Amino acid sequence: MNQTDTLQRFIFDDAPVRGALVRLDDAWQAVLSRRHYPAPVRDLVGQMMAASALLAANLKFDGTLIMQIQGKGALKLAVVESNADRTLRATAKWDDVKDGATLAELVGVGAQFVITLDPKEGQPWQGIVALEGDSLAQMLENYMQRSEQLDTKLVLAADAGSAAGMLLQRLPDGHGDAEGWNHVQTLASTLKGEELLELPATEILHRLYHDDAVRLFDAETLAFACNCSQERVGDMLKMLGGEEVANVILEQGSIEINCEFCNQQYVFDEDDVNALFQMDVVHAVREARH
Repeated sequence: MNQTDTLQRFIFDDAPVRGALVRLDDAWQAVLSRRHYPAPVRDLVGQMMAASALLAANLKFDGTLIMQIQGKGALKLAVVESNADRTLRATAKWDDVKDGATLAELVGVGAQFVITLDPKEGQPWQGIVALEGDSLAQMLENYMQRSEQLDTKLVLAADAGSAAGMLLQRLPDGHGDAEGWNHVQTLASTLKGEELLELPATEILHRLYHDDAVRLFDAETLAFACNCSQERVGDMLKMLGGEEVANVILEQGSIEINCEFCNQQYVFDEDDVNALFQMDVVHAVREARH
């Protein structure tokens, strides 16, 4: 039976390679249920979710990995966040997308690929590179080679039902046969997207590496979760300042904000805004107008 919403790591005994396989079903459906994505955008966002889960699994820090594509074509923005507790969320913004649009057509010329590591304690780290490659997998492979000097192989797939991926990374010299990396990644190149989306990890590894010694570790569970809240939205309004927020209240009666990730709506009326700023800021702005 195939396991859903899981990530499983593995390591080769006789080759300098570690890896992981991820399969997202319910978590992916939670993203799709909140917004209707054109198929090319949908598949890209699904691949980004799978990739972010795979990369985050190898990070030893308590925080969030944020993967963004800042597009210049039909796709304006795609964002995926993967947290240390194995929860994910994702969203995208786009204009008119034609059926069958390629990645290059989606992102346009001059698009950027951004990875941010945002720890709960300490300063965030961000890497920004131009998009290079004909697929998200190739872009990430190039990114990892340039930023981390780490040989990486990725196979990613997504459709309306699931999102999945396989990650391979070369270990430092001293673990297994140095030529093993070429052998392992060459076989990985034969993995088809439909196999990733349909087969359990054990069968994928057996089909690819039945002649190799591979240790598969226990599955880790992943899930969709959004960390938006009334308090977080209130903090954002505080950054705008009392006068600007009060002016909106006077003009519109209330402030309505929808979370881009989960579509949760937050409404602030006059009483809410006054409580937020701990003073009758709306009355003060109203009086200043007269």
